[in-house]
Amino acid sequence: MLSALCRRSKAVWGYDNDFMKACHSELTIEPCELRSSSIAVAEENGSILGVAQIKVIGSEADLLKLFVEPTMLRCGVGMKLFHWATSEATAMGADRMVIEADPDAAPFYRRMGAKDCGLAPSGSIPGRALPKLVKELRSI
Repeated sequence: MLSALCRRSKAVWGYDNDFMKACHSELTIEPCELRSSSIAVAEENGSILGVAQIKVIGSEADLLKLFVEPTMLRCGVGMKLFHWATSEATAMGADRMVIEADPDAAPFYRRMGAKDCGLAPSGSIPGRALPKLVKELRSI
């Protein structure tokens, strides 16, 4: 159910079927990831509204996924999941969180205080570059 939510959320940006098939693996949450990363699910009245996934290694966290049910976009679900991700990463000892964002989602992360720090290669589409952002988690 979570992987299907990720795919529905990604499709909001108008990608064609070939693109979505190429991204299928990256949009899938595997059972083993439940042990190797932290995942939060936003729900209301038994309905899943969104999901976020982070992985912390040393002092750096990676925001692996943050997807919101399309009907719930711009309702605060993404912001709540992002706040969970930063709080969880901080509690696990991270000083910063790295985000490789869909180009259409990057403005959301910038509004959440993340700063651009270059480009990252897409894990699904050869030759495609994604905005790479960093959110500092601790005050200096």
